[in-house]
Amino acid sequence: MQMVMIFVSSHLIYAILKPLGITLFASQIIAGLILGPPIMGKLNAFRNIFHRRELGVEMIDAASVVGFTLFIFLTGVKMDVKMAFNSTKKSVVIGIISLLSPIVVGIVLHKTFNEHKRMNVVIKTERIVGTLIESTTSFSVIACVLAELKIINSELGRLALSSASVGDLSTLFLVHIISLSQDWATSPLLALQRVLVAFLFITVLFFVFRPMMFWIIKKTPEGEPIEEPIEEVYIVAILMVAIGCAIFTHWTQQAPLIGAFLFGLAVPDGPPLGSTLINKFECFINGIFLAVYITTSAMRVNPRKMMSNPTRVKFSVISFFLTFLAKFISCFIASFVSFMPFRDSLAFGLIMSSKGVVELAFFSTFRDNWVISEATFSVAVFAILVNATVIPLLVRFLYDPVSRKYAGYKRRNLMHLKPNVELRVLACIHWPENVSAMIDLLDLTCPIKESPNAIYALHLIELMGRDSPEFIAHHKHETNTTVGGSFEDILAFYQYEQNNWGLVTVNVFTAISPPKLMHEDICTMALDKQTSFIILPFHRKWSVNGSVEAESNVVRNVTCSVLDRAPCSVGILIDRDGRRKPMKSLSYSVGILFLGGKDDREALTLAKRMARDPRVKLTVIRLIAYQDRRDVLDWDTIMDIEILKDVKQNNGVLSNGCDMMYVEQVSDSGSQTAKIIRSVADDYDLIIVGRRYGVESI
Repeated sequence: MQMVMIFVSSHLIYAILKPLGITLFASQIIAGLILGPPIMGKLNAFRNIFHRRELGVEMIDAASVVGFTLFIFLTGVKMDVKMAFNSTKKSVVIGIISLLSPIVVGIVLHKTFNEHKRMNVVIKTERIVGTLIESTTSFSVIACVLAELKIINSELGRLALSSASVGDLSTLFLVHIISLSQDWATSPLLALQRVLVAFLFITVLFFVFRPMMFWIIKKTPEGEPIEEPIEEVYIVAILMVAIGCAIFTHWTQQAPLIGAFLFGLAVPDGPPLGSTLINKFECFINGIFLAVYITTSAMRVNPRKMMSNPTRVKFSVISFFLTFLAKFISCFIASFVSFMPFRDSLAFGLIMSSKGVVELAFFSTFRDNWVISEATFSVAVFAILVNATVIPLLVRFLYDPVSRKYAGYKRRNLMHLKPNVELRVLACIHWPENVSAMIDLLDLTCPIKESPNAIYALHLIELMGRDSPEFIAHHKHETNTTVGGSFEDILAFYQYEQNNWGLVTVNVFTAISPPKLMHEDICTMALDKQTSFIILPFHRKWSVNGSVEAESNVVRNVTCSVLDRAPCSVGILIDRDGRRKPMKSLSYSVGILFLGGKDDREALTLAKRMARDPRVKLTVIRLIAYQDRRDVLDWDTIMDIEILKDVKQNNGVLSNGCDMMYVEQVSDSGSQTAKIIRSVADDYDLIIVGRRYGVESI
């Protein structure tokens, strides 16, 4: 009953506040404040549900803590440790500065407010702990904020994730150093014992458990999930080991979350193992247990305790504000001096200063252990709420990469391309099956010395089992790749370049990003490389017998998003593999259905370029509606007549090496048009059609 009420209330509040830009995390805190003692807790009915021991308050607390431990484990699974160690100098500097600057400000503030030389040890510890928590830069929190803002695969998002990973590992190292120094002051022998235990624990994780998990991956057929029933055995075993690691670190007087997090780091991220763990548990853990943990933590806020202890509240407010300011200013300056635009630097500083569930968990844990007072905890929750509410709104206002990228940009297309200039094409690949058809199509574009082709091949991979998107630029002579399954595809494009040496240049990239943001990678590359043509694979795959073998909604959505936002012309390649000729066939029959309009003129421009190839025989089929045969001319019709002029003149005659034929078909109904199209569908190796007729698009 308690969990149901928490779930319903938090999502109801989120539904109300979402149009205002309020995040789900902030809505869950607000739900906790409303359900807590100050508001709904005053009603007897609510008090009987949430605040009576016999109804299982301890049980729901225990369940939420276990759920949060598993959340931290999954955070470790999704975090790419190599990102921290392979970070650029800028990321390392920002990550370390974002941690140290608030600590320095906190120390100065602590000295300033140290009115009594013999300050209570409890208060001193509370202030130190509060400063350390406020200084942290949590990778999972930053990733959640970036995902919420839909900028996780932007340049700013990648820098923030890289810096956050450095900051997260630096925080872990700093906490261990502080803990070790305290143990050393108490007992050097105890400190050495704990160092030895920690070293053995990490060694077992990364040199015993991690190789075992790679063995599991090795047993899994490539491109397939772990097979039943082994899958369940391994997945459950890994989950039990994660809980066991948390219990072990708790037994060694360390935070249990550290054990779960370290084991998560040891799990290989991405598919098949990391993605399987995420797919099986993330929805349940984040949707239920994490929501319960956040809401019940916020329900512990006690405004009365805040009023009864104004000194602690005053210091806490000043401390939280100044440490936030220190982190924000340091990250802003570090990014601005690295030649990041002013508004982007402001947005970056705000993102790196974000607080979320990890900081809330730290405050809640220390409150339960009586390290910090209820007054300080209440101030901390309100500070996190303000942070989680305001920062996303400010970042949305400051950072809008989409509108800025397209500002002043003129849409490129094939029609307005000068005759003897380089044709730049962005060829997108989703599956290995797309490669052969894509190369065949590119080969038909007839590159010549006066007008060569520059091909940018982009392999799109769905981000699974990790938080960090990747963008990889491949080198021509590399003998391996970190992206499984894409090496053969890369070699195929480079082989195409070798076969057309001097006429074609190929650059291959791999983008690993969330499905909802894949179109951003495509459009950004098209803008950066100034391409005139984007080729996308169709979302269906056909078997040899002509039946639909697979259909991907992800690919369909990406295609629709690219069509809406592309900075140049877009073509969708529909490949029926059983009907395709070999790449080096002696002849190709290409047909184009021409109704008129911008899209059809663009399609005809591409077809004319293909017709320069001696192997290509081009047939232009102009479909004319019966009622359009009257002599009414508008600008579109004049443009159509102009672009068809040379096709009509060369009809059936070899001119400049081009073999073209012009045919007109009159139709008086939609059914007759469909009949005409069906009658010619099997006559050509490639059919080109415009997307729309009578609509402003290319």
